[in-house]
Parts: sequence; structure tokens; C-alpha cells
Amino acid sequence: MSNLGGIIKSIRDIMREDRGISGDGQRIEQLAWMLFLKIMDDKDQEMELMDEKYKSPIPKDLQWRRWAADSEGITGDDLLNFVDQNLFPRLRGLSANNKRAFMVREVFEGNNNYMKSGINIRKVLNKLNEIDFNIAKDRHAFGEIYEGILKELQNAGDYGEFYTPRAVTQFITDVINPRLGETILDPACGTAGFLACAVEHLKRQVENIDERKALQENIHGWEWKPLPYVLATTNLILHDIELPDIVYRDGLDKPLSEYRERDRVDIILANPPFGGTVANNNENNFPLNYRTKESADLFLILMIHLLKHGGRAGIVLPDGSLTGEGVKQRVRQKLLEECNLHTIIRLPNSVFQPYATVATNLLFFEKGKPTKDIWYYEHRLPEGQKAYSKTKPIRLEELNPIKKWWRKRQESEVCWKVNIKTIIERNYDLDIKNPNKQEDSHEYSSTELMEMLHQSFEKSNVLLDQLKQAVR
Repeated sequence: MSNLGGIIKSIRDIMREDRGISGDGQRIEQLAWMLFLKIMDDKDQEMELMDEKYKSPIPKDLQWRRWAADSEGITGDDLLNFVDQNLFPRLRGLSANNKRAFMVREVFEGNNNYMKSGINIRKVLNKLNEIDFNIAKDRHAFGEIYEGILKELQNAGDYGEFYTPRAVTQFITDVINPRLGETILDPACGTAGFLACAVEHLKRQVENIDERKALQENIHGWEWKPLPYVLATTNLILHDIELPDIVYRDGLDKPLSEYRERDRVDIILANPPFGGTVANNNENNFPLNYRTKESADLFLILMIHLLKHGGRAGIVLPDGSLTGEGVKQRVRQKLLEECNLHTIIRLPNSVFQPYATVATNLLFFEKGKPTKDIWYYEHRLPEGQKAYSKTKPIRLEELNPIKKWWRKRQESEVCWKVNIKTIIERNYDLDIKNPNKQEDSHEYSSTELMEMLHQSFEKSNVLLDQLKQAVR
């Protein structure tokens, strides 16, 4: 593990020396396509050993083992020219005659080679060749390091929107508790954090080859930005999904009326983009009374639509989706009438810092029955901590009290129950503050009290003078 960590640190240092790479986002994108190609080739070689009829979708001269694996192989300008003028153009134009070929083409259509030094590219390739992704120990250890690489996105400007803290994805997956045979979808999957958690959760239930095959076929994600698409695909390969079903598309790009029963799923785990504006007039794909430019609200409508009867969801939504009139109110009404929204976990507003500083909520609902009561649970920061940060992120252990409460619910200082009648009286406003919260009392000193009294008298005198002037 420490050796793998050292390899990634060396790669980071090499890339920092290259004049073509500017910032964490580009470095991660550069590493992403290289990792993808290396992992694909390791997997291809494994499949060739298992099935002599298997043929890689990547042309022979573009396979990692042909141009990248030899530490004494091409370097300098020859290597740079090969990558820019041969590798990328041909893989972008790959004939997509099967799903594997299509996946390779999609990855290279959306990503770039930023490095300008062929010598630096060779150094990075040689470092990556120290990892064998066909050795399970290497692959699983690297999976943990990869989680760290993905976490860096949270601090890489606009890329932060694609990373959900591991504690959040793990907690939601644990309480939703997917079972083998259930279809799972994340319609805005980012780097596939939720799907990777679901895969690991389901692996513990697998007992034979048929069940393993069912697991592989029931994990689905949609992502429309190139970098998270390749990161998500690679992430699932590292979690032993041989052919990840990550579709390169905007989840809002299709009219709701075009989805059929076969498109519906048992489980949705998601952190849909919020605070964003819908692209390409995609709001027109939704019924008139739900049209809005707010992406989170449209994704909520989409997710309700895509769940099977009895299907369940665990999602992240900002405070802004819990309140507001007009379309926002109608969206919430639809959710409460068509689904049982049984739980809302209220999170502190620093969970997604530095990318987003708004307060967020975890919503859990089941489709098919209307909501009767909603349980709220207010998750608080650890004692003595003022906010979550890069060095002090939210941890899974902090959420253990909620898991304990989950099955045996009782009201307390941090949790309360609200009946649907109260919600309707509030025009379906779900932004309900904790009624049991005890406000911190503050004992003022005599000096403080006298100063407050003095300021109060001063304000009164000013108002009195203004009143006198008005009377005159």
C-alpha cells in the first residue's frame, strides 16, 4: 500500500514539472486516461488467458503492452507525437462494434493529453508499470488510493461537484441496503462513488458465478462530463466490474414520456447536481407544471419517475429544494403524494466544502405509498469542531448513532417527527427546524449588561429625536 502511494506521489511530482499541466483538475484528467488504458490492457490480457477467442477492442499497436510497457521504449518527441497524432485520434475514431469498444471510444473522445514533454510521459508510464492490476491485492490496495485521488477533486475548482464524501455514500448505501438481483441506478453518477459502495455491499452477498454475473449486470450510471465519466468507469473496473455500464449522457436529456416500464429500477442512490442551470433547454423534456431551470428539482422528478413501484431511494438535496413556491412546491407535493418520504437527515452546511457551502439533506423515500409522517434527524458537528474541512471531513463513524436510531426511532433533542397534515398546512414546505433544539444560554457580566443598556438608550434617544422632528 505504501509503495503504491509512493508511485502516485512520484507521478504527481513528474506531472508538476511538465509545462502542459495546470492545476489538479488537468493532472487528474491526465492520470485518468493513462490509468484507464493500463487497467484495460491488464484486463484484456487476463481475458485472453481465460478465453482464446477473446479479442481486445484496442488495435494491437495501440495496446499499452506494445508502446507503454517497455521502460526502454519510445520516449521524447517520438512518444509525444505517437500519443497526440496516433493514439488519441485513432481511439477517438474507434469503430464501436461492441460495448467494450464503445466504452474506449467514449473515454478518449472526451479527454486530452496535456503533457508537453515526451520524456515526462515516459517517466509516468514507467511508474504506472510498477502496478499489476491483475493481482487482486494490488488492485484493491490501489482502489483505496484511487479514492484519495477522487477526493482531490473536491478541492479542484469546478470539479468538486463530482465527488460526494465517502461517509455520505457509504451511509446512504448501508441504510438503503441493496440486495442481489435489484437494479441500481445513479442518474448523475460523477466518479461513481455511490455505485462503488453498492458493488462492495453486494459482493458480500455473492455465493456463486450466476450471482456474480447478476451483480455485474445490475449496476447502472449516467454521467455527461468527460472527466468524471472516465474516472467512474475506471473506478468500477477497480471494483471488479468487468464492463461498467456507465452511459455518457445528461440524465435530463430525454422526455419523461419516452421511458418504459423496463427502464425503471429498484434503487436510486444519487447526489444530483444542485445550484446549476439546466442545459440545452432540457426542462422541456418534463411536464409543463414541473419545468424549471433548477437541475436538482428536475432530477427529483426524474428519480420519482424511474423508480419501480416499491422501489426506494437515498439522495442528497440542498435546503433550497425543501422550500420555495411555484414549481418547487409542486415537485415536493408530487414526491409526498407518490412516495413515502419517511426520513430526512439534516447535515451541517460544511459537508461539501469547499465546493459548496449550502446546507444539505439526505432524503430517503419509497415509491408507491403516500407520505404519512416524516422523521427528521439533525446531524451535528463533532464536539469542539466548528466546521468540516479538507483536513477534517465528515467521517462514517459520526453517523453510527443515526444507524442505531434508524430501526428504533424515538424523538430526542436531535430528532423529531412531523405529520403530513402539518406539511400540507405549510404548503408542502419541508424546511422544518428542530423544535427540540435547546438554545445555548449565555450568562452576561454586569459590564456587558450595562453596555447593552447604554446602546439601547442611545437608539431610543435617536428615535425620539426623529419623532420630534417629524411632529414639528
